[in-house]
Amino acid sequence: MATKPRPGGRKSRREKRLATPSEAVEPGLTSGRYRPLSDHDMERIHQTALDVLEKIGVAGGTEAARELMLSKGCREADNGRICFPRALIEEVIANACHSFVMYGRDPRHDIELAGQRLHFGISGAAVTVLDYKSRDYRPATITDLCDFARLVDQLEHFHRYGRLLYATDLKDEYEHDVSMVYANMAGTQKHFMLPLNSVDHLAPINAMFDMVLGGEGKFRKRPFGTVVSCPIVSPLTFVHTQTEISMAVARAGPPITIAPAPQSGATAPAALAGALVQTVAEGLAIIALLNFVKPGHPACMVLLPFVSDLRSGAFTGGGGEEAVLMAAAGQIGNFYNLPTGVSAGMTDSKWPDNQAGHEKGVTVAAAALAGANVVGHSAGMTATIMGCSYEAMIVDNDMLGNVQRLVRGIQVTDETLSFEAICEATEGPGHYLGHSQTLELMEREYLYPKISDRGTKDEWREQGAKDVMEVAHERAAAMLSTHYPEYIEARIDALIRERYPIRLPKDAMRAETSRWKSA
Repeated sequence: MATKPRPGGRKSRREKRLATPSEAVEPGLTSGRYRPLSDHDMERIHQTALDVLEKIGVAGGTEAARELMLSKGCREADNGRICFPRALIEEVIANACHSFVMYGRDPRHDIELAGQRLHFGISGAAVTVLDYKSRDYRPATITDLCDFARLVDQLEHFHRYGRLLYATDLKDEYEHDVSMVYANMAGTQKHFMLPLNSVDHLAPINAMFDMVLGGEGKFRKRPFGTVVSCPIVSPLTFVHTQTEISMAVARAGPPITIAPAPQSGATAPAALAGALVQTVAEGLAIIALLNFVKPGHPACMVLLPFVSDLRSGAFTGGGGEEAVLMAAAGQIGNFYNLPTGVSAGMTDSKWPDNQAGHEKGVTVAAAALAGANVVGHSAGMTATIMGCSYEAMIVDNDMLGNVQRLVRGIQVTDETLSFEAICEATEGPGHYLGHSQTLELMEREYLYPKISDRGTKDEWREQGAKDVMEVAHERAAAMLSTHYPEYIEARIDALIRERYPIRLPKDAMRAETSRWKSA
């Protein structure tokens, strides 16, 4: 006997699910189950990092930074390097900020960096974008930056936005920085990251934030952006511009993310433990400098022990070594109880293919399970972070959801052990398909992918036998051709464009002139 089709059909149910946030996962799940380092291992890495800071020290730095570090108890070695006494670093760790909130423009998107609470973000500085139709890369533009922000604004498993590309069509550094900030604000209400080219750009950008929020000083009270700065270039050398920016941010008030990024076998030891030691030493030196400027300033210590392919010396982002290093870095951040970030998902593949899938899945899962507060570079990146892809963002959103489900684990309670349900099914229909527990847990226990294909072979053929990239391209185009939010009031937008050299075209934020309609 033929059964009647369910009201609405499979297509309408799929469309509804695409638009509905999942109940099975949420931002801030508690992680920390994967521990590549033992407690003894972490203590040895910690003690050796203290040895490095006390006996080798850090070179370079501005005169103001050097004077401040010396005034707080550091010493200058005969070779001019600044050395940090062990007790001083231990005191810094104890008194540093141990948790803070990354605010969204909309409070629904606030995320707290504390303990082992996990969040996903994107970040990077790719200079090219993968063109789906030509299968080639083109230069990244400021319009791309805003389009990626609009995409992140709609994808539920991205908890904050970071500049994942550098707009190559903007040559002037000030124009680039203010246009980047504007594009972020125009595209998303999620918290976003701000890499700056000059300390002189900080004050005018803070003023722009205040304009959007409606009054002087409002951004300082609720900063919805975090400055990203890396004042140390490996190995162990403070650099002038980023040191200035880091110190200025600590004085100005908004949170900061610092990101030492040595590369094993090139700018860090080839031994993975040694690469961790140097990365930790560099991170602690920066945290110390920030706390010398302002004790307890909110800072996320992003530890990025990158990997070299030792056959060529080139950076590689997709191997097992990178996965275990980033997981260990997140674990060490928990050891210090400091807000910590790592990177993962940096596939070496040039196309979102099987290689990209397994490299992203392994590295993101390892990093997420180890307990970092933020996993960045987690999606959209291709070509060893030199490229990014709209389609990869869509595919990777499903991947991030699955990783969060992995992190959530299995809840064991009297109810979920299901003794009564087993009794009822075995004594009754012999299955659980219509059982009240099944219906109740359908959305809370199970995560359903947005685009991954779980249909039959016949359904796949009927729908055009599309691969995941075709489906992702269609999904990205649909989202980007319709989602044009007005997150900046028209009057304020006009004032900003009058006062700042905003290079994002107005037409880029209008549906009627969308470049995505025919994509």
